[in-house]
Amino acid sequence: QKNSCVLPEDLKNFYLMTDGFQMTWSVKTDDTPMPLGSMVINSVSKLCRLGGSSVYTLPSAPTLADLEDDTDEEGNGDKPEKPHFDSRSLIFELDPCNGNGKVCLVYKHAEPVVSPDTEIWFLDRALYWHFLTKTFTAYYRLLITHLGLPQWQYAFTSYGVSPQAKQWFNMYKPITINTALLSEEADSFVNKLDPNKVFKSKNKTPVLKKKPPSQPPGSQKSHTSTTSAKTSSLAGNSSRK
Repeated sequence: QKNSCVLPEDLKNFYLMTDGFQMTWSVKTDDTPMPLGSMVINSVSKLCRLGGSSVYTLPSAPTLADLEDDTDEEGNGDKPEKPHFDSRSLIFELDPCNGNGKVCLVYKHAEPVVSPDTEIWFLDRALYWHFLTKTFTAYYRLLITHLGLPQWQYAFTSYGVSPQAKQWFNMYKPITINTALLSEEADSFVNKLDPNKVFKSKNKTPVLKKKPPSQPPGSQKSHTSTTSAKTSSLAGNSSRK
């Protein structure tokens, strides 16, 4: 009512279930827990509007609307139109991102009547806009998928995450940080099993068994002669009996 706008249906259902969301997790380094992941959705009371007030208390201090640059290319090609800090858009902060930027709920068309269509954008520290998702539900899935890793929103910018954050991504979310490779080749992260190579039969060379050495013919003859002599002697003894 204060800002004359209606929350999108999925975000309204989220706030009816829970007034905001915050989840942090840590890793142990040398038995000392170090905070790493952070997933935040501001409560309704912290769903503050951006661009309306001055950063400083001086009467002539500039506001975010004074920094509006109309020379930026907007709506060219597949790129959506960027939000505005002035009265043309309504911008509300969903996640402060630990000072690395701001994830914002954006009503891009606020004149003459606020449009119910909203989008989720990321505002970096240099005040450049980067499109994230069209719905809050899609953004919530991205938040969970990226585990709230530091600077994960910068993966959707043209300059990417910092080298330090990339190390955490390679450790906990290696496929996410390689999105370019994943889009080029869908099966690059799939284990490919070639049964012909795994169960390939090896042609074993038969082992030739060595035959016992043949006896010389002279020994065979002597053996047969002694055998016949024994047989004849046995026959003579039986006849004598």
